[in-house]
Amino acid sequence: MSENDTGAAPSAAPKHFLEQWIEDDVAAGRTGGKVVTRFPPEPNGYLHIGHAKAICLDFGMAEKFGGECHLRLDDTNPTKESDEFAENIKEDIRWLGFDWGEHFYSAADYFDTMYEIAERLVQTGRAYVCFLSQEEWKKHRGIPTEPGIPSPWRDTPPEENLARLRDMKAGKYKDGECCLRAKIDMASPNIHFRDPVLYRINRLPHYHLGTKWCIYPMYDFAHPIEDALEGVTHSMCTLEFEVHRPLYDWVVDRMDEMGMLVERGGVKIRPHQREFSRLGISYTVMSKRKLAELVEKGLVSGWDDPRMPTLCGLRRRGYPARAVRAFCEGVGITKFISTTDVGILESAVRDELNKSAPRRMAVLDPVKLVIENMAPGETHECDAVNNPEDPAAGTRKVRFGRELWVERADFMKDPPKKFHRLSPGREVRLKYACLFTCTGFSEDENGNVTEIRGTWDPASLGGNAPDGHAVRGTIHWADAATALALPVRLYDRLFSVENPDADPDRDFKELLNPESRKDATALCEPALAAAVPADGAVQFERLGYFFPDPIDSKPGAPVFNRTATLRDSWAKIAKGG
Repeated sequence: MSENDTGAAPSAAPKHFLEQWIEDDVAAGRTGGKVVTRFPPEPNGYLHIGHAKAICLDFGMAEKFGGECHLRLDDTNPTKESDEFAENIKEDIRWLGFDWGEHFYSAADYFDTMYEIAERLVQTGRAYVCFLSQEEWKKHRGIPTEPGIPSPWRDTPPEENLARLRDMKAGKYKDGECCLRAKIDMASPNIHFRDPVLYRINRLPHYHLGTKWCIYPMYDFAHPIEDALEGVTHSMCTLEFEVHRPLYDWVVDRMDEMGMLVERGGVKIRPHQREFSRLGISYTVMSKRKLAELVEKGLVSGWDDPRMPTLCGLRRRGYPARAVRAFCEGVGITKFISTTDVGILESAVRDELNKSAPRRMAVLDPVKLVIENMAPGETHECDAVNNPEDPAAGTRKVRFGRELWVERADFMKDPPKKFHRLSPGREVRLKYACLFTCTGFSEDENGNVTEIRGTWDPASLGGNAPDGHAVRGTIHWADAATALALPVRLYDRLFSVENPDADPDRDFKELLNPESRKDATALCEPALAAAVPADGAVQFERLGYFFPDPIDSKPGAPVFNRTATLRDSWAKIAKGG
């Protein structure tokens, strides 16, 4: 059998432990000739950057071994599920560059089968209906170092349990009045193995099935059933599910006994679960509950607010999917719990945009610059490089005249020794245009500079000194006569502290960064009027990467979101610089 027949794929890159696990199973013939993984999000919120790591792993491993990855919505809890969330999940996965093909499923697709399995467990004495309240059950369940106390209903005869389960399904009990429990091991040191709940009552209508069901399976019961029915070979979960793995295996064992495992290539496919560390990122929160709270309280503009760690927020901010995938690959797959510096994600974004983003000139904090030896109305054109990293991107024509806008920070009246930009008597390069020497300036009654004056060397058109002398400072600019005033949103980190979850007694919302969004107006070269989201982010030279907002931009009138600065200013702040 060839490598393609087994699904194995050669790789020169170091293998993480999950890849090695899959490779070993393929070599041992346990997959029936095809690796099948799954990504099972709950449609009760929007996916975030932590989910991107799981998506890249699940789809990436299937792709690497020539298999398939199923997208399955874990819609077993109708409390907060919706089509809005479900459709956005699909959009996010496609944006990342993955496709599930024909393998889209929902937990709800299997509800009839799950209930049939539940009845068979009751009939064989492996499950029972329990009427203990949650508080009462906590006392019965006990602590890991001591055996629990069996439920008073644990030894109810199967026929009575079956009647009660059918009464649960028929809606004869109130929410919370009873539940279906697996009868496993009340002395297990693993609390999750002490007669876990399989079904609970919930009368809220399901977003697809309406009121057909008033009982719903728990995730720990539903997940292994779904994996087994779909012939999933490798179920990869985050570390918090490690203690749930014995229950996963218990359910698969029961399905095996019932003859319900899929056969493929002459092999009975038994799904197996392994766990890896979830992705934590500094200066944000990764809890869907907390992210939902920010949205519901209006502390952000929505799930797609560009400050949010949601994939739709990153997309709206202008993060390239390639950068997100590169970041997820770079953080690696381990079992060690850690927090990744958000600067690493931002660096991946810069690396990608440095290669792909066209350059344009814009000024955010303008002050007027006047070329006094240029006649009013006189204009010139210069060739500006579209992307120095991509010679094929070519050049564009940029006009300049007697009056320009430059950044206020590029001028100092009395500069320190290492300041190489504008100051009286100093020569700088106006990028792509010419050499300019400052001869004077004006200021208002408060000492604020209102105008910079000087002369240009006509022989330096294009920005090079005719005699070849070195010019240490280069600044960008915008032509005052043709510059467009375009709105920009300067986004920064959502929280002002590295770990907003560090103090569980403090409201995380108190730690929001009040400087995480600033609205401004940029004076831009005319070419920026044509910027559209489909073209990706652009670099405002010397300022950062900016992306036309896909919701608020209009044809010819983009609204720019700052995707990333050109360097990590927070790292400098952290070092006291």
